[in-house]
Amino acid sequence: MKIGVVSLGCDKNRIDSENMLAYLQDDGYELTGDPSLAEIIIVNTCGFIDSAKQEAIDTVLEMSEYKKGKCKYLIVTGCLPQRYMSDMADGFPEVDMFLGTANYHILPKLIKDLVAGRSERTYTNDKDVRHFSPKRVLTTPYHYAYLKIAEGCDNKCTYCAIPNIRGKYTSRKIEDIVDEAQSLVKDYGIKELIIVAQDVSRYGVDLYGEVKLIQLLEKLSELDVDWIRLLYLYPENITETLIDYIAGNPKICNYIDMPCQHISDGILKLMNRRIKSEQIYNLIDMIRSKGDFTIRSTFIVGFPRESEEDFAELEKFISTAKLDRCGFFAYSQEDGTPASRLSGQIEEDVKLQRQERLYALQENVMIENMKSRLGKQLDVLYEGIDYDMQMFYGRSMFDAPQIDTNIYFVADKPLEIGRIYKVMIEELDGEDYIGRAVFD
Repeated sequence: MKIGVVSLGCDKNRIDSENMLAYLQDDGYELTGDPSLAEIIIVNTCGFIDSAKQEAIDTVLEMSEYKKGKCKYLIVTGCLPQRYMSDMADGFPEVDMFLGTANYHILPKLIKDLVAGRSERTYTNDKDVRHFSPKRVLTTPYHYAYLKIAEGCDNKCTYCAIPNIRGKYTSRKIEDIVDEAQSLVKDYGIKELIIVAQDVSRYGVDLYGEVKLIQLLEKLSELDVDWIRLLYLYPENITETLIDYIAGNPKICNYIDMPCQHISDGILKLMNRRIKSEQIYNLIDMIRSKGDFTIRSTFIVGFPRESEEDFAELEKFISTAKLDRCGFFAYSQEDGTPASRLSGQIEEDVKLQRQERLYALQENVMIENMKSRLGKQLDVLYEGIDYDMQMFYGRSMFDAPQIDTNIYFVADKPLEIGRIYKVMIEELDGEDYIGRAVFD
């Protein structure tokens, strides 16, 4: 039977979908990217915040329309059923099976039971159950891949539902991670490894009794890859030792993605963030003192009890800290989280106004920062051709895929996707660079 999988949400969820595809392929199912040809459609959902939940619901309803054609079975997996299993089962009669976040290894068997009429409709699981798998069917371009080094989270931020959905922080063994990375290099020829976890910076604490991130990076650096990128380093866990290591290892991208979430000490305390504003400012100064780094962060606006003074402090921070990349999220009141029970919830229109003000402010900051690289050469990972612009495009080590800047450039020689080329940066086009390839 032909199976199509729609993957929603974060890159960690993407890896779950890639594991799922591998299990199904090994069991003889034919994979298709066209839902109109699929006899079975699986939607792997996100259930983190309201916008993600709505996207998941809309996608499930959209995919259910294909049951009027070739699709015989619709399966919904992932965070949304894990979090709202009974509500999902009652509210979506068109769905034939619901799975949580840890049953993917038995999915082929469950589908056989479904087709034979022997299956249950819902399969829940203990959120702390782990089935890490090195088997993948890549859904990214073959020159880069995400690599999950841990599951779950122990930070217990008051706004976040992840611990309720994904369970406690669980690190994978170093040797298992390295084996999977070796397979990705051998099977796909990837050139960029993107290390992901809910909190990469605490890797190994639960398994080895101490942080082992540098030891893991040393092993991964021995592989035939050009870049290793770290996503989601919690600021309270970033040490000078780690930054020195990154600055001194040419394979580790000078790219620090650290979710600060706010700068007001009062709001940080309400969020249960274990850091204060002065420490954040000092951390940024320390990182910049070590070399040419891109610093990316995310912030929540409209958190309960966020006063005008708190927001003004955040605005001042965005103006003065001049981070290279920022994402701003309007606070989402999530069921079962401590913050959802706080008094002083902010009106939705106020949240959105504050979010828009910060995005406008950050746009100017980002463009000013980008001007510093005009007239310089950057190593660019070539990714494809933009036929409208009639130019090649790619990314530097300072840009993560799908969320950051592209570099568009011309070249007078043939190029190979996935290879790194030197590009002279000549001008800015909005939030993207324009340049030309330089050959020795």
